[in-house]
Amino acid sequence: MKTVLVVAAALVDSEGRVLIAQRPEGKQLAGQWEFPGGKVEPGETPEAALIRELDEELGITVKQACLAPFVFASHTYDDFHLLMPLFLIRRWEGEPESREHKALKWVRPVQMRDYPMPPADVPLVAWLCDFI
Repeated sequence: MKTVLVVAAALVDSEGRVLIAQRPEGKQLAGQWEFPGGKVEPGETPEAALIRELDEELGITVKQACLAPFVFASHTYDDFHLLMPLFLIRRWEGEPESREHKALKWVRPVQMRDYPMPPADVPLVAWLCDFI
């Protein structure tokens, strides 16, 4: 089974809310809410991939020094295994805007349980509730 490495961000604002993004129609798990991020390309570090993805998806600039490794998800889907480090980010430049997702929402970690999320993302919510 193929292992796919993706990176994700828990962007945390000054009020302790986390940004979640709704997957667009036509994609696997459409309509579900996830942490912004994406696949790590060959030859790319997870940090570089996350900085690139956040620029592409949200139009924000993040410096590597602002990426705080937090926790990771390891989940087996039907046709691949997903390994996903989640980074906490409290500083960035720009205002996040939806460039690839159906919608964006700032929510408190405990509220994330009210949003349908991909199976790999669900266990990460408990960590955020305990930490933030």
